[in-house]
Amino acid sequence: MAVKKLRPITPGQRHRMAPSFAELTTDKPEKSLLKGVKRSGGRNNDGRMTMRYLGGGHKKRMREIDFKRKKFDIPATVKSIEYDPMRSARIALLYYADGAKSYIISPEGLKVGQTVISGEHVAPEVGNALPLSNLPLGTIVHNIELKPGKGAAMARSAGTYAQLLAKDGKYATLKLPSGEMRMVLTTCMVTVGSVSNAEHMNVVLGKAGRNRWLGRRPRVRGVAMNPVDHPMGGGEGKASGGHPRSRNGVYAKGFKTRAKKKYSNKFIISR
Repeated sequence: MAVKKLRPITPGQRHRMAPSFAELTTDKPEKSLLKGVKRSGGRNNDGRMTMRYLGGGHKKRMREIDFKRKKFDIPATVKSIEYDPMRSARIALLYYADGAKSYIISPEGLKVGQTVISGEHVAPEVGNALPLSNLPLGTIVHNIELKPGKGAAMARSAGTYAQLLAKDGKYATLKLPSGEMRMVLTTCMVTVGSVSNAEHMNVVLGKAGRNRWLGRRPRVRGVAMNPVDHPMGGGEGKASGGHPRSRNGVYAKGFKTRAKKKYSNKFIISR
């Protein structure tokens, strides 16, 4: 996928960098894998706003994605590459040999007509899913499970991936895009390849209205508020501010918010 620069015939297109959608093969999703989405607008069960800057947006339907890939040793043919309004990556529709259908997150380079398969001892090719224990070192992977059988939790958004660096006993060492080195159980399933739509990071929306279509309301800066609303509010003219912090007073620059006794700390080799 690439992004395209538009001719600025309106002010909103002046700086717009639009996705090309060239890799999509259909605009009609599989009806049996769709379900409706109930949206809260940032309100809780009392109707009170608990999350600011959410609400509105275009109506969407959820595509049910198979993050577990538990249909072992049954080949599946890629029927189409599609857009998913709920995520940054593209999705692929699979037709299994036994007649089942499912969506998966489409890896980079997956083509219509290609065959993918999941299982214990399948080939480490793009789109195939298998346990970390059966992968050669250096393999690029995504859709990484953290607990066997629970489904993919890491490296699911556009362009993300991890690299398998080592295997030692029941743990494998993965290097994440952030540079973090982390241990994951070798019995966890992963999918070979990197996630599609890597150019998503270069998209520029171009106008405030496009943010509203995505369900994002205008975000108010803390320094523009009153002292009663934010620790950085108040002051005459532009003389407000102070140390950057959240509405609750938690420092925003350099203050570590990760729990000191978090259970997964022991799995992280280097940050």
